[in-house]
Amino acid sequence: MKSIKFDKTGVSDFSKTLHLRVNEYFKTSNKDKHGDRSMVFKTIFMLSAFFIPLGFIGSGLVTSTWLLFVLYILSGLGMAGIGMGVMHDAIHGSYSKSPLINKYLGYTMNLIGANASVWRIQHNVLHHSYTNIDHGDDDINAPFFLRFTPNAKRYWVHRFQYLYIWFFYGLSTISWITTKDFVRANRYKKMGYFKADGDFRKEILKITAWKALYYSYALVLPLIMVPLPAWIIILAFLSMHFVTGILISLVFQTAHILSETTFPKADENGKIANEWITHQLATTSNYAPKSKIFSWLIGGLNFQVEHHLFPNICHIHYKKISKIVAETAQEFKVPYLEKKTFLLALGDHVKMLRQLGRA
Repeated sequence: MKSIKFDKTGVSDFSKTLHLRVNEYFKTSNKDKHGDRSMVFKTIFMLSAFFIPLGFIGSGLVTSTWLLFVLYILSGLGMAGIGMGVMHDAIHGSYSKSPLINKYLGYTMNLIGANASVWRIQHNVLHHSYTNIDHGDDDINAPFFLRFTPNAKRYWVHRFQYLYIWFFYGLSTISWITTKDFVRANRYKKMGYFKADGDFRKEILKITAWKALYYSYALVLPLIMVPLPAWIIILAFLSMHFVTGILISLVFQTAHILSETTFPKADENGKIANEWITHQLATTSNYAPKSKIFSWLIGGLNFQVEHHLFPNICHIHYKKISKIVAETAQEFKVPYLEKKTFLLALGDHVKMLRQLGRA
């Protein structure tokens, strides 16, 4: 497949106006585009929510099966919080002005079993650059039994995907901590993202070492310390990841795979008709814009439109700049997609999965 290119005949008036207005907002309000002390609090909170339950489990003091499951699931909620509210901003470089702080907080991705280097390519490069484009956006490049775009081949099993998708969403982070990072790293090497064999071998060793560290405190230590059968401990560990997988999948998927979002197809030369910024608006949707607590818990990712347009801005500012984006989009008559609640977005996501299974 040819490399994907967007229309670059000129920067649109919409793009110029929007960036001027957002920059003016930060200038007049005397605010920095990066995080502030509230991000420090969130980081401490989410890391504590992840590590404190694991600490109790690893101490050997847990002798009850139900308590073991409760602690692992609480840790899973913290894991999701780290993924959405800490490492996500850090790897985008929007957490702090300091590249060093962003680098080290990006390693929180590794602490929860995944890998920051692979995620940076998958998410920052492929997903953000080629949102909803088949063979470009790695978030919709799914195994054959899942169909996330009308441009992918349809099989008979897809008619049931809206029913069985929840199981595979739950398995997503389990796949992540076992095979997915290695599979994707190998594919990205073929795509040219790892320039030399030596660099690639070092990256594989780093991925392996980080995963060994994660498994040592998240599973091996509990297997040694907890006086319960190994199968119960493994099942509780898997339940932690099942909860995390469901949460993270729903937050991200309900922003892009909806009946209103588009799935543009490149022409024979790999060109997309739209300018990049209008492409993002057509392929991305917000939800639950008035829910402050929900927004805090999921790292502002209910404002996915603003995140895709301004990934270099910390999520704590998304709600404020969303008004600027919405008003400017209305003024220039470009799409601005939004669902009033998360449940409406989730319902539409299920509707789209059914539609993709039937089409």
